Amino acid sequence: MEKQTELYRGKAKTVHTTENPDYLILEFRDDTSAFDGERIEQLARKGMVNNRFNHFIMERLAEAGIPTQMEKLLSDTECLVKKLDMIPVECVVRNRAAGSLVRRLGVAEGAELTPPTFELFLKNDALHDPMVNESHAIAFGWANAEQLAEMKRLTFAVNDVLKAMFDDAGMILVDYKLEFGVFKGQVVLGDEFSPDGCRLWDKETLTKLDKDRFRQGLGGVVEAYEEVAQRLGLELPPR
Repeated sequence: MEKQTELYRGKAKTVHTTENPDYLILEFRDDTSAFDGERIEQLARKGMVNNRFNHFIMERLAEAGIPTQMEKLLSDTECLVKKLDMIPVECVVRNRAAGSLVRRLGVAEGAELTPPTFELFLKNDALHDPMVNESHAIAFGWANAEQLAEMKRLTFAVNDVLKAMFDDAGMILVDYKLEFGVFKGQVVLGDEFSPDGCRLWDKETLTKLDKDRFRQGLGGVVEAYEEVAQRLGLELPPR
């Protein structure tokens, strides 16, 4: 399938239409943003790494019975996906305390959360992605009760698969966000799963291997992403 028109340009990805109205092409760019797009830089190889990483993760999730929008890898920076009617609510699971949870509740970073927490956030950069609840989502028509229940079920199913997979590779899956959409009546995992949208720490040293390296000015962002891929057994093109 070939790219046609540009449908949407996000902070790090561009969405293109194809000749088939049911499918889109996601193009991963080297752009890296933080703080709702207030800080943007280009990091060489990032688009390639995230595209291949996302495809790898989505394949593992599909093998576990989780429906995803992924169809196939097209190139180093592009993949073919189902066109979803996106639900504007992000699902966040936290296995350990970090980020906004620490700031909001004053808890210690790294504290283990048993059971893991589940939160909903409205996907809206202008409002800084505010935290919402199921009542808000239903009242404002962002999703219905059945969709929210399925999103929560799938989000925890993802946790079961990926928490174990990263643990086996010597990493802690601290937290992550997921986005969902509807394809032919079915709730399907969409967008991406990459170090841009999760927190990953080395199990022994607690070294951060995710986008916090960019947010906190730690450097070595793409190198950390590549290390995560390598630990999972994902081969990337040489530098």
